[in-house]
Amino acid sequence: MAEEERIALYLDFENLALGARDRGEKLDMSVIMDALSERGRVVTRLAYADWNLFAEHRQGLVSQRIDMIEIPQRTGMVRKNAADIKLAVDALELALEREYITTFVIASGDSDFTPLVLKLRELNKRVIGVGVEGSTSELLPGACDEFLFYERLLGPGTAKAAPKRRRRKKADGEEDESSSDTAEVSRLITRTMSGLQRSTDGPVLSSMVKRVVLRKDPTFSENDYGFRAWGELMRHLASLGVIELRSGSADGGGEAKAFELLRDVVESLEKRNGPPPLSSLKNELRKRQRGFSEKNYGYGGFLQFVKAATAKGVVDMEWSDKDEDYFLSTVK
Repeated sequence: MAEEERIALYLDFENLALGARDRGEKLDMSVIMDALSERGRVVTRLAYADWNLFAEHRQGLVSQRIDMIEIPQRTGMVRKNAADIKLAVDALELALEREYITTFVIASGDSDFTPLVLKLRELNKRVIGVGVEGSTSELLPGACDEFLFYERLLGPGTAKAAPKRRRRKKADGEEDESSSDTAEVSRLITRTMSGLQRSTDGPVLSSMVKRVVLRKDPTFSENDYGFRAWGELMRHLASLGVIELRSGSADGGGEAKAFELLRDVVESLEKRNGPPPLSSLKNELRKRQRGFSEKNYGYGGFLQFVKAATAKGVVDMEWSDKDEDYFLSTVK
């Protein structure tokens, strides 16, 4: 049985907050925490700053159960990179002492963290970066396994997170606006699939394609092209005839059947004990279908899979502040 990711979050809070402020926004930590919850269980949450300078953010961090590490900027003392050094030391110490931590999230756009990211990867840890566009070094994203830009985490279709327009360079160096986003992502995915077909035996799974695409470009997100999930993008490309989806290959086989399984399990549990919590639901699905994984259907995490099922009207989902968990029910 595949284990869920166990995530340690380290926030260079000053870098993120000032980056967001420069873009006329106030940093909302719930946006970042939602994205990380879709990728695994966040077991360590630490933010580093002089909190006298960011007092207005305290309540937001408390509501997300993030521990605030005080790095005071003392008068008359040079404290350059004090928070950065403390963050790096703490992260490496945890990586060496806690083998069960599988993923580290370094939330900063500062290139000074690039050596830390590379060392964590040497220690066999997956590293996700989080930063604000415009205040993130070009060096840092490429060092990470995946890099999330804060503005894009709000999802497609919002004013703050408009899909990114990626333009192709002409031979003379000018940008070519005629190259559509769909054409660009089509080329990226078809090249990736062709390479996988040459180098692997057996079918090419959707989850394999997504992993390789992220290795090529850690900042890649299907949200940039207006799609809510990877599976939705793949189905769109199939409808255009760019790729072919078959059971057990590029689409991971039968998303509709996976949603049907989810609905049946929720309905069964609901009849016995009322709406089941999200935290225990994945194990219940695996009791019905051995080896179940949402990654086979192009989703980065189980919460993302369930949200997609909710959007399609398969189940309902409601958050409980008391239990700090989502509870699912069948659609009436």
